[in-house]
Amino acid sequence: MALKLFLFALLLCLPTSLSSTASKGKEKLKFNPYRYTFIDKASSFSSSSSSSFSSNRRDSSYDYIVIGGGTAGCPLAATLSRNFSVLVLERGGVPFTNANVSFLRNFHIGLADTSASSASQPFVSTDGVYNARARVLGGGSCINAGFYSRADPAFVKRAGWDPKLVNESYPWVEREIVHQPKLTLWQKALRDSLLEVGVRPFNGFTYDHVSGTKIGGTIFDRFGRRHTAAELLGYANPQKLRVLIYATVQKIVFDTSGPMPRVTGVIFKDEKGNQHQALLSNRKGSEVILSSGAMGSPQMLMLSGIGPKKELQRLKIPLVLENEHVGKGMADNPMNTILVPSKQPIEQSLIQTVGITKMGVYVEASTGFGQSPESIYTHYGIMSDKNELFSTIPAKERRPEATQAYVTRNKYQLHEAFNGSFILEKLAYPISRGHLSLVNTNVDDNPSVTFNYFSHPKDLQRCVEAIRLVAKVVTSKRFVNYTQCEKQNVHEMLSGSVKANINLRPKQVNDTKSMAQFCKDTVVTIWHYHGTNPQATVMMMGRYMGVKILRERLGNKAGV
Repeated sequence: MALKLFLFALLLCLPTSLSSTASKGKEKLKFNPYRYTFIDKASSFSSSSSSSFSSNRRDSSYDYIVIGGGTAGCPLAATLSRNFSVLVLERGGVPFTNANVSFLRNFHIGLADTSASSASQPFVSTDGVYNARARVLGGGSCINAGFYSRADPAFVKRAGWDPKLVNESYPWVEREIVHQPKLTLWQKALRDSLLEVGVRPFNGFTYDHVSGTKIGGTIFDRFGRRHTAAELLGYANPQKLRVLIYATVQKIVFDTSGPMPRVTGVIFKDEKGNQHQALLSNRKGSEVILSSGAMGSPQMLMLSGIGPKKELQRLKIPLVLENEHVGKGMADNPMNTILVPSKQPIEQSLIQTVGITKMGVYVEASTGFGQSPESIYTHYGIMSDKNELFSTIPAKERRPEATQAYVTRNKYQLHEAFNGSFILEKLAYPISRGHLSLVNTNVDDNPSVTFNYFSHPKDLQRCVEAIRLVAKVVTSKRFVNYTQCEKQNVHEMLSGSVKANINLRPKQVNDTKSMAQFCKDTVVTIWHYHGTNPQATVMMMGRYMGVKILRERLGNKAGV
């Protein structure tokens, strides 16, 4: 038995399955909010910490225990369940009946929702940049901007992956949840402007990573409904898969009596706060697979006793295995935006058109941040553009208590904060690296994360080149003709973005002539930890590793 680690890195939908029950001689359809029969709350698990961790046959042991039912965990579990018993432990709920997840129009509300039941868990890195982690079945695919683009073949080669299996795994994902977007007028204007300033050729609609301007895939369908990695569970063998939601794993359990630690199971708590232990089968090859994302995976390793010795000693965590690399090498795609006003009515759109340069810069756009009349009530956090936090609370005054007071006063305030678009640029493969450390031993609390944005001079230089490119795009003839606004000079646009106060970093408001300073002052995240537009590849990797594990264990009998 072994521990496998995958570090992977924003009107209610109807379930695809309805169960029928007989009542008074008539067939009735029973609504299933979890969509699949193998999904249940964690409290349905039989063992409890009130006694020794006893269990019945149903909860006795599993061939695979997957910690994290996210963007990789769902396709991985679905694949493994074709041949083996699998238990998935997900700390969040389901996305299927969550309007903030399900609909494009509520994209930013989902990220701004700071309530305990939110699909996103906000945090602020030590760099002073607002951020969020997924807390829902389906992971980051439930809270992101939906853009779908495959990895560069050169990246696949560098990673040493089997290209044949990679190319078989992508379509497995795509035929279930990926769509071709219907371009909005703004996205068409961006497309034409990118071509006008030389980001060529035009590659049309494609999932492939290619330099030039292209239209990528999306996990939003033509009705604006999101399709997430959780729907890939539809591939599973329902007789061999069990998914527990609101199941917060507290630590991985090891047998340390031998020469090397051996995984035996995990301890988790349910939505009522009760503890349970899930055990691995004694069958050879049984594994606990850690798939909790770029933050959650190193956090869980350290809470379980694997990590830097000094870090564990600081919090009095018993050392199971010393590994100085856990929590090191944290990276995030730095993103900067320029706010472009428009006199045209704005349709809501997320990422559809993208310009990819040979220097590793991506130019994209997001438009239409208005709120729909059918909006559900929610607690708006400091990251929401609805509550005017950016303009009413100076960065140095944004203490947690001040933020909460503002949220309480304004949680029902809905209005347009800005009419226009955010033209954004981001850097692929940043060189700058940071680190992650534990704040305490409570798994519910975020770890402390530092990304060290632009600490490497090459990253900063690429950002400067990217801002110059964006400036050309927004001042191009086609773009100005579309927005019907007077052509602004670059410094006016930069100044407007700096004054938006989109992070907690110190600002040099009067120094808009320095593009390097602009990069530092206005850096934000696009939630791409350790990757660029990673969701396609992360979902592919869940399928890829599942097939690889089955073939290594069963050979030709794997049947996948």
